[in-house]
Amino acid sequence: MVELIWDGKYRETPQGRQKVGPVRIALPFQTIETVNESAQDRQRSLELFATGRETEWRNRLIWGDKKYVLPSLLPEFAGKVNLIYIDPPFDTGANFSFTATIPDHPNSAEDETTEFVKEPSLLEQKAYRDTWGRGMDSYLGWFYEATVLLRELLAEDGSLFVHIDWRVGPYVRTLLDEVFGNGGFRSEIIWQKVRAVKWQSNYFGNIHDTILFYGKGDKSHFNEQFRAKEEKILLTHYRYIEEGTGKRYRLSDFTQCSAPQN
Repeated sequence: MVELIWDGKYRETPQGRQKVGPVRIALPFQTIETVNESAQDRQRSLELFATGRETEWRNRLIWGDKKYVLPSLLPEFAGKVNLIYIDPPFDTGANFSFTATIPDHPNSAEDETTEFVKEPSLLEQKAYRDTWGRGMDSYLGWFYEATVLLRELLAEDGSLFVHIDWRVGPYVRTLLDEVFGNGGFRSEIIWQKVRAVKWQSNYFGNIHDTILFYGKGDKSHFNEQFRAKEEKILLTHYRYIEEGTGKRYRLSDFTQCSAPQN
């Protein structure tokens, strides 16, 4: 198998050259806010937390560095998570600041305006910025540490979906192959963001992102999702019936051809 090597992946030890593993410091979580909870339930949860006893399970929105959040989840969820979806930085260079132009006065002329730039707060920079700026070696080390821990969280039939784009996609897939093994890769899902622009013929447009689908074991989760459609929609848009299954389908625009014009 092909292996990516980056600065910091290995270290020299008395026992020989070894991979540098992720940080495994499990820290306790602190409840900041609970949504839709009565005062009585809130007080009970606080008392349980203060005495070191387990609180009742609730959906959680956890804010923090994945270096410390993921190891803290392992004692409770290692080998139990069925589905993980991650949207890591693409390293696009965007900082997501907001720029707006406003008039100086309500009745001022169009050229009498002030440009207002709303820079992201420290919290927004940490959570949403996509300016890695520390080089590919640092990115791969960061992603490798996260992937190792995510795999440990997955159940044997668990699935991991990684949303990525062309900038780091090839590196990420090679790294995931290393962590999940040869049989871990399930599928590459192409998500078309925009339609191709026909008149931009001087280059290939960037019109899609990629979602990499990996499974931990032989039976990863993949459930077909269906939605009931009205009969008139079926008859109008899904006119064809697949022989042997009885399932309806339609032909997309890409399958329709017209005769060449003389």
